Amino acid sequence: MGIPDYQSLMLPLLQYLSDGKERNIREVIDYLSSKFKLSEEEKDELLPSGKQPIMDNRVGWARTYLLKAGLLFSPQRSYIKISDRGLNVLKQNPKEINIKFLEQFPEFIEFRTIKKESSTKNTNNKEEMEDITPDELMEKGYSSIYANLTQELLVKLRSVDPYYFEKIVVDLIDAMGYGKGKVTQKSGDGGVDGIIYQDKLGLEQIYIQAKRYNEKNSIGISTLRSFVGTLDEAGVNKGIFITTSHFPKEAENFVKRCSKNIILIDGEELSRLMIENNVGVNTTKRYEIKKVDVDFFSDE
Repeated sequence: MGIPDYQSLMLPLLQYLSDGKERNIREVIDYLSSKFKLSEEEKDELLPSGKQPIMDNRVGWARTYLLKAGLLFSPQRSYIKISDRGLNVLKQNPKEINIKFLEQFPEFIEFRTIKKESSTKNTNNKEEMEDITPDELMEKGYSSIYANLTQELLVKLRSVDPYYFEKIVVDLIDAMGYGKGKVTQKSGDGGVDGIIYQDKLGLEQIYIQAKRYNEKNSIGISTLRSFVGTLDEAGVNKGIFITTSHFPKEAENFVKRCSKNIILIDGEELSRLMIENNVGVNTTKRYEIKKVDVDFFSDE
């Protein structure tokens, strides 16, 4: 069946509260998850941010919309109860409750007017946008921007001078807090493009090899064997192999069996790490998402 959209949750949520009892939102989520026969995987599936289950978010927004329409009220923190208006709505035996249905209530129209004024004016995908919660819409936009940025970074990385690319990856490992690094000489480096010194005396070292390849040119086992040989010869146990392309499965398996501690970073992971550590990118906008501080309004 899959996780229902938040509008599909409105009627069963209201029906569950038709007995007039106060219920905790967690109890409501568990009931609706069972009613829609969600699997454990579906219950645990998170928003792209990884901070909240999708089902919890959608039930939360179904509750918010019913509250704004006056069909529910909140007698205490995290609890909801059906209102007289909500009971009257159920007596009408509606086939469904959705945004269009709720627009008959003035309070909801006022809420929607404020919401629409602060949202995008693009109505090309209006129906699709109505099916997802504001949180999902925001995260969907963020994910799209993030994906585009990742691809833009890869295009840039594949076009820079190879020596400058080596400098970028050393700067990245440095920015991640693994130690101070340097790029080796352009020739005679023995297959090592950079070295990270994890202590001031240089007793603990990480060797780096960086390959600026196009997407179709993957890293083969022979290249990794050569890198392992370089580590052996230098008496170094830690290595990072970074590429703008990718590693085939057999290459990953080879590294797992290797006695050396080697980390593989492909193009997608490289872009992600650069974004997370602010290497090669800068912030153009910053948004803060705020909510009401319930404790601030508490009488206690």
